[in-house]
Amino acid sequence: MKIATWNVNSVNARLPLLLEWFRAVQPDVCGLQEIKCVDEKFPVEAFESLGYNCAVHGQKSYNGVAILSKYPISDVRKGLDDEEDDHARYIEAVIEAPEPVRFGCLYLPNGNPIATDKYAYKLRWLERLRARAEYLLTLEEMTILAGDFNIIPTKDDLWKEAPWLNDALYQPAVRNAYQGLKNLGYTDAFEAQLNVSGPPEGNRYTFWDYQAGAWPKNEGIRIDHHLLSPQAADRLFDLVIHKDARGMTHDEAKPSDHVPVVVELTTKS
Repeated sequence: MKIATWNVNSVNARLPLLLEWFRAVQPDVCGLQEIKCVDEKFPVEAFESLGYNCAVHGQKSYNGVAILSKYPISDVRKGLDDEEDDHARYIEAVIEAPEPVRFGCLYLPNGNPIATDKYAYKLRWLERLRARAEYLLTLEEMTILAGDFNIIPTKDDLWKEAPWLNDALYQPAVRNAYQGLKNLGYTDAFEAQLNVSGPPEGNRYTFWDYQAGAWPKNEGIRIDHHLLSPQAADRLFDLVIHKDARGMTHDEAKPSDHVPVVVELTTKS
C-alpha cells in the first residue's frame, strides 16, 4: 500500500503535473497540502477520473489540505480540535482498505519571522498536534500523520546549517517538539528506512526554494515527513522521495517547490 504526501503549492496551478505524476506512480493514498483553494474549487472530477475519492479542507488563496484515496474514506475530521482556527491545516480520515489506516494530513505553520506571533502560533499548533497525536495512539490503529511539517529535524536534513539558524523551521523548540512526537511512540519513516537501507543515493531533501538557484545547486531541506504509529511502523517496507518531480515541466505549469514522498506498507499475507 503506497501512501504519499505532497505539498503542491496550489493544486489548480499545477494540476497537469499532478495528474501526470498520479498516473505514473498510482499511490493508493495521498495527502496534499497548500492546495490554496476552497472546497468547491478543488478539481474533484479530475482526480475521480483516476479512481480517487476526495476529502477536502480548503481555504481561499492560502493553506488547505486534502486526502485522495483509491479506497473509500470515512470518519473525516477537519481541524485538529474544537479550537477556533481560520487556517485550514489538518484533515484526518479512515482509509477503508482491507486493512484500514487512519491518515492525518497536515500543513504545519511556517512560523517566520521568529520574533512575531507567527512563531508563537506555530508552537501552539505543535502543542495541539501533540494532543491529537497522543490520543490517536490510544486507538491502537495503523495511523499515519503525514505532510509538510515545516520542521528540519536534524543537521543532516539540510544542505548547510548556517542559513537556517534563525529560521523557524530549525529552532530548537520546534525540533524538540518533533522529537516529542516520536517520544510518544511515532516513527519517522525516513529515519527508520535509513537505518535499514543506509543513506539514500543522491537525495534526502524534499524541498528546494524557488530563489537563488536552490534546485540546480541541490540546496534543499527535508521538511515533508511521515510519522507512523507502532502498528504502521511494523509494516514499513520502503520510502521513496520523488526528487524528479522538482524538475517536472509542462506548458501550463511549473513544479512545486516540494516533491512527493511515498511510504509503502506491507499487508498481511
